[in-house]
Formats: sequence, structure tokens, C-alpha cells
Amino acid sequence: MSKQEFLEKLNDWWFWFKNLFLSYYELTVSYNSVYGDADDETFIVAKFYKKQDKYLQFKTEDGDIVEIRGAEGLNYKIKEI
Repeated sequence: MSKQEFLEKLNDWWFWFKNLFLSYYELTVSYNSVYGDADDETFIVAKFYKKQDKYLQFKTEDGDIVEIRGAEGLNYKIKEI
């Protein structure tokens, strides 16, 4: 086994081990009351910072911080993966 193969296996093991303790969520945000139309956005969320009627702040699985605001309120669904 080469050094590169060993590092890849170690990285795979670390990802598997880390996911035993973390929960991810699928967030679907709709800016109107109809789900499934063109304005829907879907995110994979690692952590929620704020969940309010007109404001969401969360961290995606890639490490990006996202803020979503809606003047009339947001319609969103959260599903644990």
C-alpha cells in the first residue's frame, strides 16, 4: 500500500467516523406557499444558527454560512438525513 492510498483510506475512515456523531438536514425553502415550483431552493445543512418566521441562518455541509430573509415570511421544510 502506497502512502497516497493510505492517506485516502484514512480520510475515508475519518469521514465515516465523524458522520457517526453529526446530523445533516435537507432544507427546502419556498418563497411562496406552493412547493415544487421554480422558486424553491434545497440545501444540505450541517447546523442551524437561527430559525425565525422571516429569517433563517445556517451552515451548509460545505462550510458556507447562508442567510435567507423573506418579507412576508418563509415557507420551509426540514428533513433529517
